Amino acid sequence: MLAATPGTAGQRNPTLRAPTRVGTWAAPVTAQPVSKVYTLADQTVRQVVHASIGGDQPQVRFSNEFGAHPVRIGAATLGLRAGSGASTDLVPGTGQPLTFAGRPDAIIPAGGTLISDSADLVVPPGGDLVISLYLPERTEVGTVTPLAYQTNLVAPGNLTGVDKTGADKTGADKIGADKTGADKTATDKASSAVAQSSYVFLSGVSVRARRSTSAIVAFGDSITRGARTVENANHRWPDLLAARLRDGNIDRGVLNTGISRNRLLSGPIGRTGRAGSSAWAGESGLRRFERDVLAQPEVSHVIVLLGVNDLGLVTPPTIDQLIAGHRDLISRGRAAGLKMIGGTLLPFGGYRGRLDNPESRAKRDAFNAWVRRSGEYDAVADFDAAMRDPAAPYRILPAYDSGDHLHPGDAGMAAMAAAVPLNLFE
Repeated sequence: MLAATPGTAGQRNPTLRAPTRVGTWAAPVTAQPVSKVYTLADQTVRQVVHASIGGDQPQVRFSNEFGAHPVRIGAATLGLRAGSGASTDLVPGTGQPLTFAGRPDAIIPAGGTLISDSADLVVPPGGDLVISLYLPERTEVGTVTPLAYQTNLVAPGNLTGVDKTGADKTGADKIGADKTGADKTATDKASSAVAQSSYVFLSGVSVRARRSTSAIVAFGDSITRGARTVENANHRWPDLLAARLRDGNIDRGVLNTGISRNRLLSGPIGRTGRAGSSAWAGESGLRRFERDVLAQPEVSHVIVLLGVNDLGLVTPPTIDQLIAGHRDLISRGRAAGLKMIGGTLLPFGGYRGRLDNPESRAKRDAFNAWVRRSGEYDAVADFDAAMRDPAAPYRILPAYDSGDHLHPGDAGMAAMAAAVPLNLFE
């Protein structure tokens, strides 16, 4: 009786509406530079994710979108994390097997994604999950989220059914984002687990939530990713925005799809082995918008903070080109029914390299004026106004500066989160 067709009571009667499946966590994926490629074999990757909203029946999305070879999953589990910091232990009794069309194993095709069946678990708002992925065969890691700012773990054997690893590898040698070389695996250290500072083959978690719940995508670069924040602390501005929403009883998940060094208009193209040495910068914002925003479960709002890395190129775009790129995102987002929120670019006075020069400063000022005054975005998150030093508006306020004059520190991230008006989501 509940299998109603669209347009019948199954749509109109609130008592018959199924809960909404909404994204509670996400990570954007990239290819690997050839110099960073490594393999895993007969090893388990235990990865920690920080949920934004709560719900039940979680599903996990795995990605091999930039891999050149299929990936065989031998087993996978998820459960509630015990402890904090670099811990990958589980709260005893919460570990649940992940299945794929009812099977405990599966193949992620090269260039493809895989979504698990629902697991029998309740995810608390703001809670941490540990997702364990056992790779029984020699597997090239060709799809990653570099610079996770969360310590994950690679260990020999199948640890998917283990609650406690007994390993705290905060200061250990890391593989993945921090090491070069063709085969830096935990097999090389057969007797111990190895810390990892990237996410591997993992791109999202969704939960069943109340019908009114939806998700906000934070779409940006390293500032959104959380560069130079304290590792394992969840002090990225999207995490802190999610905490504000929870405190305000506003049913909105927050999905961080920031990629360090990402640009709006240009970026590397191709799978691992073809994307070149800049692969970790990710595809351009224009190119990845479909995957990292529109394909997320139950998105209603997008906060766009992209363009500063474009201004630092040897041949930077004109202000008209930068605005045209944002107009493209606005058009595509609105066509999908999303509310588009434009973020003003932060000050970068004093930053090293090509970015800080009179031409780039003038373009940033012009772009921010367009975001504030044109009315083309549905709303504005004025990060520039929140972060700039009143005595020197071209610089970040020293209390908010991480020290490199481009990326906010933890206090700056809190100020950015506070700069997003919550009434946009009520």
